[in-house]
Amino acid sequence: MLDKLSQVRLLVVGDVMLDRYWFGDVSRISPEAPVPVVKVEREENRLGGAANVARNAAALGARTALLSVVGDDDAGRTLQRLLDEGQISAGLHVDRDIDTIVKLRVIGRQQQLLRIDFETPPSHEILQAKLAEYERRVADADVVLLSDYGKGGLTHISEMIRIARAAGKPVLVDPKGDDWAKYAGATVITPNRSELKQVVGSWHSDEELASKARALREQLGLEALLVTRSEEGMTLFAAAETHHQPTVAREVYDVSGAGDTVIATLAVMHGAGADWAEAVRMATLAAGIVVGKLGTAVVSREELAAAL
Repeated sequence: MLDKLSQVRLLVVGDVMLDRYWFGDVSRISPEAPVPVVKVEREENRLGGAANVARNAAALGARTALLSVVGDDDAGRTLQRLLDEGQISAGLHVDRDIDTIVKLRVIGRQQQLLRIDFETPPSHEILQAKLAEYERRVADADVVLLSDYGKGGLTHISEMIRIARAAGKPVLVDPKGDDWAKYAGATVITPNRSELKQVVGSWHSDEELASKARALREQLGLEALLVTRSEEGMTLFAAAETHHQPTVAREVYDVSGAGDTVIATLAVMHGAGADWAEAVRMATLAAGIVVGKLGTAVVSREELAAAL
């Protein structure tokens, strides 16, 4: 199955951001306040948000396209350069009225000490232009992946789902917030445990979780609902089956970006012809690998093959 991944054409749409890391040494506490002083020694830029999803898919060998919005600034140009280096076909619409989303993390002694976010929602006109390009790009994709980080880039997500489904393309959504009516008609959505609780409330047993997941899946007209449950693994709720995949036991170093790896692997495996149970198994393996890496990271096809 892994040898078919290079044939998959994936379109990723969503909120992109630049993950910027400042690495340094911590040797003293500031005399001005009880905080560590970090002497920055190096800087690293990585693809974040939907761009990290695309990066994960490309690392698995899929032919990946990305559609999003950035500002007319250094961060936006850095994102374009990183996407080019990753061989991702990116349509980045430039909105001169916004700043590209940047998440700056300060790392000292291999631990995150602070995160600073810079963000502005994109304008309506830019989003309309992006929607027109989306219609053209859907025709060339085998699978559509909508990565919602709640930053405004997927304002027209209901229309995007309708367009892709009308074209016969499966649509996977990584959701955000508590208004999931806009995701109705998608093929699969992939909330984590806390995201699902925002929408359906708490549960006290696997049976109650299954009941709530089934009701939500039917309400939204989904083919399946995949709930990522941290140390409890992942559970896929489909019409004909419920499939649970336990967590692969590994040392957890950093969980940031793990959800990006999960949905990217799920989408690429499904595009290659895997059934949902097999796609979830591979996504679990990929997640087990990526949480052992620092920051937003990816899993290569070779790493995934070695883990089988």
